[in-house]
Amino acid sequence: MAKGMGDMMKQVQKMQRKLAELQEELENLTVEGSSGGGMVKVVMNGKGDLMEIKIDPQAVDPDDIEMLEDLVLAAVNQAKEESAKLQQEEMSKLTGGLNIPGMPF
Repeated sequence: MAKGMGDMMKQVQKMQRKLAELQEELENLTVEGSSGGGMVKVVMNGKGDLMEIKIDPQAVDPDDIEMLEDLVLAAVNQAKEESAKLQQEEMSKLTGGLNIPGMPF
């Protein structure tokens, strides 16, 4: 029984190492969200951290700031969805497609 427990602990430690590697990898992967036909672009890393926002000068209308705010919000939300998909895909590679309760993502 003790040997089985030791093997299980080794597997858990291996999974923890792979999870840490995945976290690092996700920091280096990027996704993009855009809105307004590409007038507003947002780049996030695979962990969902906002890395960059690009706004086409044509999207800036001082008389319609609300439109620009909506475009930025839409682009951020799209990038966030893409980041979540990327996290799920990468986690699926790690877990072999199994949904493991308590695992991040």
